[in-house]
Amino acid sequence: MSVAVGAASSASTGRGGLVADFLASIVVFLVAVPLCMGIAIASGVPPAAGLITGIVGGIVVGMIAGSPLLVSGPAAGLAVLVFELVQAHGIVALGPVVLLAGLIQVAAGLTGLGMWFRMVSPAVVNGMLAGIGILIIASQFHVMFDAKPLPTGFQNFFAAPKLIFNAITTGAGVQAALLGLATIAMILAWDKLRPAKLKLLPGVLIAIIVATVLAETLQLTVNRVTLPDNLIAGIEWVTPSKMLGMFATPSLLVSAAAFAFIASAETLLSAAAVDRMHDGPRTKYSRELAAQGVGNALCGLMGALPMTGVIVRSAANVQAGATSRLSTILHGSWILAFVLLLPWLLRLAPISALAGILVFTGFKMVKPSQIKELAEYGRGNVSVYAVTALTIVATDLLMGVMVGIGFALLRLALRSARLHLSLKSGDEANAKTLRMVGFATFLNIPWIAKILDGIPPGTQLTLDIERLRHVDYAVLVLLQDWARMAPVTGSSLIVDWALLKSRSEGGDERRELVQVTA
Repeated sequence: MSVAVGAASSASTGRGGLVADFLASIVVFLVAVPLCMGIAIASGVPPAAGLITGIVGGIVVGMIAGSPLLVSGPAAGLAVLVFELVQAHGIVALGPVVLLAGLIQVAAGLTGLGMWFRMVSPAVVNGMLAGIGILIIASQFHVMFDAKPLPTGFQNFFAAPKLIFNAITTGAGVQAALLGLATIAMILAWDKLRPAKLKLLPGVLIAIIVATVLAETLQLTVNRVTLPDNLIAGIEWVTPSKMLGMFATPSLLVSAAAFAFIASAETLLSAAAVDRMHDGPRTKYSRELAAQGVGNALCGLMGALPMTGVIVRSAANVQAGATSRLSTILHGSWILAFVLLLPWLLRLAPISALAGILVFTGFKMVKPSQIKELAEYGRGNVSVYAVTALTIVATDLLMGVMVGIGFALLRLALRSARLHLSLKSGDEANAKTLRMVGFATFLNIPWIAKILDGIPPGTQLTLDIERLRHVDYAVLVLLQDWARMAPVTGSSLIVDWALLKSRSEGGDERRELVQVTA
């Protein structure tokens, strides 16, 4: 890591910087190609759609990005959303939705909303990624058997035992499954055992090469990648009629907004993570958001996958010693050249091996270590993480994110509404003091009312509000009602009503206004 930091800090534009960027671009290219195809297959679209997004993310977005070392391309985080969209509306809906999502991002970036997307709690984002990771594991487990994944996560989980049973009894998909498992094993083994001299060579590349060689040498009957002879032939251009047609389906507009929100949140959080990896130029968030919008608009126009800034490829970029955006641009150029000149080589790749890569990626997205890190800052963060992830698995991605954000806001509201109550006896037998510390809101009324109802008749109750920071109208009414009815039982309430009312909403402002006019 120290080498990467030193390289980034120099931001060299000389020969050394050019060489470093060139070498880093090769590393990122080797990581990106199998991921672009695998994510496309996981999304239910042709591999060409993922490769086009990788090319646009590298060349176009790389030129205008606000985070020079952030690598953009198809992301596993959006695979589930794309899969659901394609299942519900067909692949014809993908282009218009991604195009509109890109335009939303451009508008948000140009109006300076980039920083606002960072308001989303990291616990929600990490929970979102964990939920997506679980769904990817569930769906790609079926693809590892050369079977078609089912529409929902629960269906994929419940169908897995039957899939395994059929493979054992009939032999269907056994070769593909063994190849997928071997791919995962090779990635794990390479990560742990690779020589220091080859530390920059990605395990994903080694695994897919070995899997392809095995499939060809042993003549395995497994499904392989399908690519058009001409990349242009794989482009599904969005026409004006297709674009206007989506406005007749409100659910597509909701999908576009969901794509824009989730892609933006994931990108900007990835950019922040990349900034922590080096001490070079910091991210310009609104510019990065607008650049992502331009990239997604172009990808949508060509019917390709949506993109985000992706942390795995970006980390590889930094660790390989990249010093400028040239590395990102070159990696996109290598993908383009490879697809144009050697498409036959990509067609040899077994789909089950790519599924194995995605299963491994899914496990990394769940990140059990993330739970421990969140717990260090309070168990509430873990609960937000869990609620978000489980809701995504049980329902869908958009619902999970919305529930996660809502739960985080509810937790914040409950924490802000904390009130400590203590009832103590006074010097005299019939005297008691109720001390209120914190925020008294309608959420606390059951506890306040319980204490007041338990006050014995004939009690002189004093309300200590010295450390009461806020009281809302509902609690104020409760105290006024009790004070009004107290004489019936021979009791009384002693409190500075003027001070108490000043602690209500707007009370401080009114008091300041009185002081100024006086």
